[in-house]
This record gives sequence, structure tokens and C-alpha cells, in this order.
Amino acid sequence: MGTEHEENEPTKGDDPSQQDAVSIADVSVEVATVDHTLQKLRRMYRKTRRKPKGLQRLWVRLLNIPHLAVIIAAVVFVVVVIMWSLLWVFIFRRESNSGVYFAGMFRVANVEFIPEYRQAESLEFVSMANKIQHVVSNVYKMSSVARLYKQAVISDLSNNNKGGVLVHFWMVFVVPRLKSTAVCEECVGAIFKDSVHTSMKNRSSVGYLLGLPVDIDSILINAVQRSDYSSNGAGSQCVDKLYANLPGTSVPLNVFSSWGVTCHVKLTAVPGSLIRLTVSSFLIEPSDCVNDALTVYDALLPMRGRILHRLCEPVSTSFSLVSTSNVMLLSFRMTNGNKVFRGHFEAIAEEICLSQIETQLKPDISGQIYSPFYPSLSPPQCACTWKFKTPGRNLGVALHFQNYVLKPKNLKACDQGWWRINEIIFCGNYVGHQTTFRISDHSPEVEFRCSSRNSAQPFQASYSSYNISQPCPESHFLCSTGLCVEKSRRCDGLDDCQDESDEVFCSRPTKNCGGKSPLHPLFVCNGESDCNNGRDEINCTQETTCSAIRYQCNSGSCILKKNAKCDGVYDCRDRSDEADCVCGHPSVVKKVVSPKGQERIVGGDNSVEGEWPWQVSLHFSGNLYCGASVLSSDWLISAAHCFSKQRLSDPRFWSAHLGMLTQGSAKHVAEIQRIVVHEYYNAYTFDYDIALLQLKKPWPPSLNPLVQPVCLPPTSHTVTQSHRCWVTGWGYRSEDDKVLPSVLQKAEVSIMSQTECKKSYGPVSPRMLCAGVSSGERDACRGDSGGPLTCQAPGGGRWFLIGIVSWGAGCGRPNLPGVYTRVNKFTSWIYSHIS
Repeated sequence: MGTEHEENEPTKGDDPSQQDAVSIADVSVEVATVDHTLQKLRRMYRKTRRKPKGLQRLWVRLLNIPHLAVIIAAVVFVVVVIMWSLLWVFIFRRESNSGVYFAGMFRVANVEFIPEYRQAESLEFVSMANKIQHVVSNVYKMSSVARLYKQAVISDLSNNNKGGVLVHFWMVFVVPRLKSTAVCEECVGAIFKDSVHTSMKNRSSVGYLLGLPVDIDSILINAVQRSDYSSNGAGSQCVDKLYANLPGTSVPLNVFSSWGVTCHVKLTAVPGSLIRLTVSSFLIEPSDCVNDALTVYDALLPMRGRILHRLCEPVSTSFSLVSTSNVMLLSFRMTNGNKVFRGHFEAIAEEICLSQIETQLKPDISGQIYSPFYPSLSPPQCACTWKFKTPGRNLGVALHFQNYVLKPKNLKACDQGWWRINEIIFCGNYVGHQTTFRISDHSPEVEFRCSSRNSAQPFQASYSSYNISQPCPESHFLCSTGLCVEKSRRCDGLDDCQDESDEVFCSRPTKNCGGKSPLHPLFVCNGESDCNNGRDEINCTQETTCSAIRYQCNSGSCILKKNAKCDGVYDCRDRSDEADCVCGHPSVVKKVVSPKGQERIVGGDNSVEGEWPWQVSLHFSGNLYCGASVLSSDWLISAAHCFSKQRLSDPRFWSAHLGMLTQGSAKHVAEIQRIVVHEYYNAYTFDYDIALLQLKKPWPPSLNPLVQPVCLPPTSHTVTQSHRCWVTGWGYRSEDDKVLPSVLQKAEVSIMSQTECKKSYGPVSPRMLCAGVSSGERDACRGDSGGPLTCQAPGGGRWFLIGIVSWGAGCGRPNLPGVYTRVNKFTSWIYSHIS
């Protein structure tokens, strides 16, 4: 590198070789000068730069590469810790705290009960409870669910009619949802029973649970809700205990609430007795037990398998029910409002129901037999035996029931009473009419056992002798129900037998218009001119004796005219036949264009808006499930089988779509407050397939004419060939269809005679009717259930609800019409609820 002098003063006028040397030197000088300048500037910068202070100094150090790697690692670690904590708090911890609760009971045999066991604070109770709790805990701590088991709590020790001590207890498991199946109700019960079963000997029902003698037949374990556990636990402020220490002494029960409570009353009676609870009145808001309810248990804990009875509606007429042992639990749930329960309970002796009965020689009523504890509701377990004897071997015993029928047992269990008559087993069923059961034996033994899961309605039957060779007098006809009716009343259009056995397979009666003999009842005042001379339609408003085929006015008098209701003519003297007739008169609003491919229900067409203003679409959990019809501003009518399963019976899952032509275009969507299923509904036969639905709020009158009630037919209502009948709904358009139509469908069908209906299906109930066409091309299908079959009176009259879509063999099959609930058989039942 040169000096400053060499850089600034180069030599002039030298030779070329020297010039080359100078050029090279210049280059070197130039390079050296740049490097030197850079070093100088760097030194100057170092002298003038200020040192960083505070956060700036820290930031500079952190920007150092080794420090940056440490920072990134630390940040990642903190994020992982935070995420894990969140997962623990919101997922894993929640999973681990998913409590599963059970209520159970069992009998400890060979242990003497002492009165101190009734007091949970006594030393005797605490000592025995701790011993039993230790045994129960050890059973589950040594089982496959040991890690999930948390604790057992002994709730009550009570005396038992079978001796020993009856134990009521709670069990709590802490279960992640992924392992919830490991503590199912059946699994928990099986662990307990297996522990006892291994020690049983000599066919005894008593085994040993870690040294504790336990009756295996008494073990019952039910899953319960957390609310059941918390509201019945030791810390609950609304649990009361009452004791009936003297048989026959009435202990009053009065519960009042104005702010809403969930309370429990535990009843206990002296050993060897039962408890009879009498409900005098119960003032609540009806809601299908969703809000207000009283549940009576045959135990001291709220166990599903021990429900005796549930009250979901107000009670104004006193009734009673009986337990199967000396304990009972009343579980009240009352929302805000003035809610009142009044009643009492008492200890009663176990009834020994065994009678020797001798009938009289005459076929007159000799006496009566009753269900055990009559008129109280029958408990799930009871028995009674009657030994009859008639005056002669040619005489048998006839049992005349008011609302009960006996039929031979099939493969299904007897749910409403088990009967053994001369070694033949029968099942009882409640019906809405009288029956007669005949036993062709002069000394039969009749054994009855209660077989309902809950308390059952009581029954009574009168008994008499009858001639085995001639059950009915010569002038009478023997019905399939066992009743005897006059032969002159056969094929008169009136169901005298209560099962239509006197009205089927009847030939078409002659009109006899010109003769002197009276006309057949089928032709008299049915709204059609069957005789050219008009003889059949004269004097129709004259009062006559009452029957099911004659219209009854509100005054109680009856007239010959069958279809007097809402026909525009005042037929009754009190004009009651034209009252409440704002129904069944649609006014079509507008036409719609049928979407291509959606023109069939089964052989039907698209409806137009306002054509069927009573049609309702019932949605369960947001999806179309059934149909219904509008009866009034706050009542609908549908089929019972739509609500037969436990979850389907909860009104909170249902909504009613009114004034709707196309799915999703309802003019009004209403919530359901309660569902009233007919008390005699039979899920096997679909008999009494009818239900009522009450809306939470009435639909507004401003929706007229798009929403309107359909007319209810009186019991005398007759459908003639001049009536036009249609079935409507949003159900499938064929048996194999997979897509529901969006537009309301309609199909015109014909009402068939009961004779034709029975030819297709066999013994259909008189509360059913068949409608369709012989080819099967027009029919209701799945999704139409509960919907209306309506018929219009001749001459453009009002529309009446004749049937409710119930059941059938497939959809649209030849010679297999649809089966509908016959509405006019239930007119009185309907008005008893909606009036």
C-alpha cells in the first residue's frame, strides 16, 4: 500500500514501460485506498455509536441466533402447556367427571329389623349402613369396573313383609364417555347378582355377598338421573318421612306449592301390611308429566322398575292405589303456580282372596266378583281364586264383565291380567264395552293374578248360571262377545254385539218401499231418497227411542235423522244440531302447479292451498312423522300408534305445522303441551288407535280460512254412496318409495262395508273401518298415519272426519284396503277431553 503522497502526485512524461508500471501501481493504490477507507469509517462509527440500554440491550441480545433458538423452544413449550391445560379442563376433566348413577334395593335375610333402623341419625342405622356399604363397595372394587366405581350410599333400611331388612342404596360411577357401556344397567346388576349366585345352595334364593345373606330375587338396580340422586340424597331439603304404625289409621298428606318444588315423601307402614294411598284432589297444570307430575313408587327410591302410578293431569274424583309391600315413595314435581295435593295413606292387611261361590238355579245374576283391593287400583302383584259350584251338572258359570274381556293366551305375555280356568290360560284386556265369558263346567276354579307392570284399573264381574247346551234363549242370537241379543236386531245396522258379529255377513236388506211393514233402519232418514215415494225420508225429526243409529240432541231426546249435525237445517227442538258448526267448510285460495314427478300419494294428486284447512303435519325432532287434524283452536286429533313408544310420548319433541300446502311453508307452527292416548289402546291389534294433542297456544283466528277445524261426526253419522271421501297427507307415494312428496297429496277412496273389510283382514275391530279401491291404486301409506279420512255430505255439504289413518298390509295392494280408526265410535270420548 502507498502513502498519501504516492496517491496524490504521480510522475509525468515517463517512457511506456514506466507508464505500465505506474498503471499497475495505480491499481494497487486504488484497492488499498478503498480498504483503508472502510476501516477508517468503521473506527469512526465505533467511536460515535451509543451503547443500548434497558429493553433495547435485551432485545439486541435476544436477536443473537443462539438466544433466538432458546426463545422459540420456550414459546413452543408454553403453547403446548396451555393447550394441554385447556384439553384437560374442557375435555379430559369433563370426561372423567361424567357421573353415572344407579338406585338399587335388596333384602338382607336372617337379620332382625329393629325400629332404630328407620332413623338415619341413629348409631344402629349408621353401623348397619356402614357394614352393608362396605360389602357393596368391595363387590364392585373387585369387579371389571373397579376403576370406574366411586361410592355406594345406603339411603334407607326398612322392615320387609318377607322378613329381614330391605336395603335401599345409591351407587355412583365416574365414567369417561368412551367407556360408558361398561357400566350399563344390565352390567351393574349382573355383577351384583353373580356375586350372590355363586354361593347359593339347595335351590334357595338366599346367597352370601361376602358373608352378608342376600335374597337374589329381591335385587333390583335401575339407572337414574343425577337430579334423582341429588334431590333424594341426604343433603336434600325436601324429603319427608311418614310412618303408619297402626293398621287402619289414616295419615293425612297435604302438599302445597306456589314457587315450584321437587319434593319426595317416603311412606312406611308396620311389617306385614301394605300401604293404600288415597288421592282426594291434585291441582296441577296438565303437561304429560313434563312439568307437573306425581310419580308413586313401590319402593323408597325413584326406581323406574318400581313405578306404581303416574299422575299427569288434575284429579277431582277421589281414587286409591295399593303397594305390594309396606313402603312407598311419592315424588312430586310442581312448577310455579298454586299447586295442591290432598290425600292420605293407611296401613292395610294383605288381602287373602279366596272364595267359595254357589250360583242360583235361575240364570239371573247371583252376585259379583271383584279385582283384589277393589275399588282401588290393582297392584302389580296380587292374586285371587274363586271356586264356583252350580246347582246342576248341565249348568255352567257365566261371568259378565263391564269393561273387560278374556281371550286365550298366545305367545305374548298377559299385560292386563293372567287367568287360569280349569287349567286353560287366558289373558284379560280392558275394553270399552260389556262382555260375557262362559265356563262350561258346573264346578270350575277360576284363578286370577295381576300381571301389569304398574297399577291397573280395577274390574268387577257379575256371575250367574247358564244352560251349557243352550247359552242364549231361543229368541236370541249369541254374539262373539258372549252377549245375547234378540234375533230381530240382527242386521239392523246397529252394533248390538259390541263386536259387529250381529252385523257382518248380512245380505242387503230389501227396501220394501211400497209395503206396510216398516222400512229397514239402514234406509230410514239417512239423507238419501231410497224410495221413489220418499217414504224413507219423511218424519225424520220426530222424536223416538234413542240408539246409536239415531241422532241425540243436547236435550237428551233423539230423532230419526242420522246426519242431522251441521246440515244447515234445525232438526232438534233446542237447535243443538246446528251449534258449533264453524267447521268442515274449506274455501280454496289458489291453484298451484304440480311439480313434475310429485303427483301421487298412492294414486293421488297434488292439493291446492286452502283445500284441506284441517290437515296438520306432525314433526318429531324436526322431521315429518305423522299427520293430524284440527278439532278446535287448541286441540288436534291423530293416531295413538304415533306416540306409542316412550320417547315418542314426550310432547316436547313434537311440533304441529298448520295451514301448510308444501312442507316448510306452514302458516303456523305450534308446540304440543300434552298428548292424550286412549286408555284402551292396544299396540298389538291397533284397537282404539286414537289420540288427542293439546297445543300450548291456540292458533290465531287470523289464519282463517287456511286453518279450520274439521267437523266431528255424531255416533249416528252414516256414510252413504253419495258421500265423497278423501284421504290426505304427505306420506310416501308407494310402498317402495324413498322420497317423501313436498306438496300435500289427496286421493279419493270409497268406504267399504265391514263384511268386505273382514274378508280382507279377518277379525277387525268395530272401531275400525276399511277404505280404498279394490285395485289398490289409491291408498294411504307410511307418513300418513294419524291423518284424516274426510267425507263430504251430498250437495256440497260440510266435511266430517270419518276415519284416522291407522294401519294396513303394505300400501296400495289389491284387495287390501287401508284400515282407519272409526271416529264416530269415539265422539263422546273426544268431547270428554276437549270440552
